[in-house]
Amino acid sequence: MRLRAIAALPRRWKKKSLWLAPLAAAWVFPLLAQAQNAAPQSIPWSYQGARGPDHWGDIQSDYATCKTGTDQSPIDIKNAQKAELGLIHFDYKLSPLRIVNNGYTVQINYESGSSITVNGAVYQLIQFHFHHPSETEIDGQKFDLELHLVHKNAEGRLAVVSVLMKSGSENAALRDLWTYLPREVGKETEKKKVQINAEDFLPSNRNYYTFSGSITIPPCTENADWYVMKTPVDISPLEINAFAKLYPNNARPVQPANGRTIEQSGLGQDTTH
Repeated sequence: MRLRAIAALPRRWKKKSLWLAPLAAAWVFPLLAQAQNAAPQSIPWSYQGARGPDHWGDIQSDYATCKTGTDQSPIDIKNAQKAELGLIHFDYKLSPLRIVNNGYTVQINYESGSSITVNGAVYQLIQFHFHHPSETEIDGQKFDLELHLVHKNAEGRLAVVSVLMKSGSENAALRDLWTYLPREVGKETEKKKVQINAEDFLPSNRNYYTFSGSITIPPCTENADWYVMKTPVDISPLEINAFAKLYPNNARPVQPANGRTIEQSGLGQDTTH
């Protein structure tokens, strides 16, 4: 990521754009408005204890899918079938930084105009956020951090691009973003003079695993297609620890695959950027 002062950008990037309408209710982290005026313990679900993942489906009726759903996420990716899958076309633009600690994660709300295209379908990028440790596993292996880039198409279906992150060298994109890491829960910070590009978080190799699933927080709605990048990216131990101080564990455990088809790209095509 290259965080830039807006004065250094071309004029077309200075023009004020309209933000997206409110995010799809299926993915918005619940009670963000209440969180602005309430202590974190008033949030109705949690990642631990009596309101943790094992109990989400019992907290309230519209969370029932968390325990009755058959295509829940995350999963442990095993025995993925090789398939002739199309490339994901990423068309990410610069966006002013809008960042919030919403009581469950650190989330960046993205300006309209950025998208991915998969098999002819276009999905608009609406936000991205982080989980520690990773929610997705590959052959039983967890990673140190996971980035979810959340997209929505015109019909309201979600496409989640997952980037797995492992301890290693410093990640410049994350280092710059963590400069604005918010400690206060519920208050969105907007930095109009700071520009971000979500593409800076992607690995150079764009091969992926794909499967149908759900969002990974209540109400666990099963309306998402997942695209997990096969190549993890490096982040430093300091970058991991900076997030872990806020969220020692905000990862839902893996859910049963229930016979779902898991496919992987990479049959000889060049997916390096």
